[in-house]
Amino acid sequence: MRAYLSLLCCLAWLISCNEKIDLIGDYKETAVIYGLLDQSDSLHYIKITRAFIGPGNAVNIAKIPDSSYFQNVDARIKEFVGGNLQRTWILKDTVVSNKNNNGAFYAPDQKVYYFKTLTTGNNGAQQGPPLALGSSLNVNATYQLEINIDNGKFLVEGTTSLVNGLSSPSNTQNFTFKFAGNPGEYLSGGVAAVNTFGNAYVVNAQLKVHYNEYIGVNATSNSFTWSLGERSILPGQSTNFTANGRTFYENMKNDVTNDPLIDRRTFDGIEFIITGGHEELYNYILINAPSSSLAQSKPTYTNLTVSNNKRVVGLFSSRQTLKFYRPFFTNPAQAFLRAIDKKSTKELCQGPITGFLFFCSNHPGDNVVNSEEPYACQ
Repeated sequence: MRAYLSLLCCLAWLISCNEKIDLIGDYKETAVIYGLLDQSDSLHYIKITRAFIGPGNAVNIAKIPDSSYFQNVDARIKEFVGGNLQRTWILKDTVVSNKNNNGAFYAPDQKVYYFKTLTTGNNGAQQGPPLALGSSLNVNATYQLEINIDNGKFLVEGTTSLVNGLSSPSNTQNFTFKFAGNPGEYLSGGVAAVNTFGNAYVVNAQLKVHYNEYIGVNATSNSFTWSLGERSILPGQSTNFTANGRTFYENMKNDVTNDPLIDRRTFDGIEFIITGGHEELYNYILINAPSSSLAQSKPTYTNLTVSNNKRVVGLFSSRQTLKFYRPFFTNPAQAFLRAIDKKSTKELCQGPITGFLFFCSNHPGDNVVNSEEPYACQ
């Protein structure tokens, strides 16, 4: 009994001597890198930060920008075609102010690194001599990211090819949206078909709806972006996205400016925005999606490498963005071309969802002299 009590005393002594918990533990310095190249862009951004750690409240530390930045970053992008170095861009740093204020970290300003090119043109697939640094990215090239952190303390590298081969038959002069049939009857249909013969493994489709608001003769251009969804796809496959008519009118009602002085609104056009992501981007999204299992342990994924026994998380990959704009009409000689058909236009101007918003039609086909539609702009 005496031996048993002695053992309990020893255990109590060990526990009482270990009240202080080491929150830092065996901390390993970690780089957090995110970058997506897109040949349709002229500015290419790479976000380079670090995982912070320190004494005190982590929530407060997260609000301090300097806690997430390295002191010195030397980053560059190298372009290779057939294994031969073609061009090298030295990344510059800048501050952008588009970060959401609702997150746990500092906002809205954030430091990013960037380089400039032209958007894809005729030189996008050039096979000959190296292009000027300002020319567009080459869809036949491989791009290598190299980051030297704090004067050689450690190096991060990543490689990607560009996404290419996306197409959409929605890019046609004759495509017209049909959101409504008879009054109050809303239609749904496939409006954004995507084909891929390249290397995209995930596609996203959006519609950007443009309209005008008038106060007297003064017009203001407005727009809203309508997400049609995102899904996986394999090279050589096609997929179709659907737009719901009721959603179109509800989105329009929710987006218009709440200004009692506005006396007229007109529909202006619809822009398709189709984005295809590289296989590595698809894998990253898939692995980081919310778990549907009770087992919350998930693997980590990155295509970046790091030296000196440091750690890196994040992704260096690519995407391709296609944009096609369908104006409400082009000119009177082509008045039969409509971004939305006549019944959909009437529903916008007179229907139960948006009919009170002062929409009228300035389409030449609705404004034929002496035969104007009731919803035509006067």
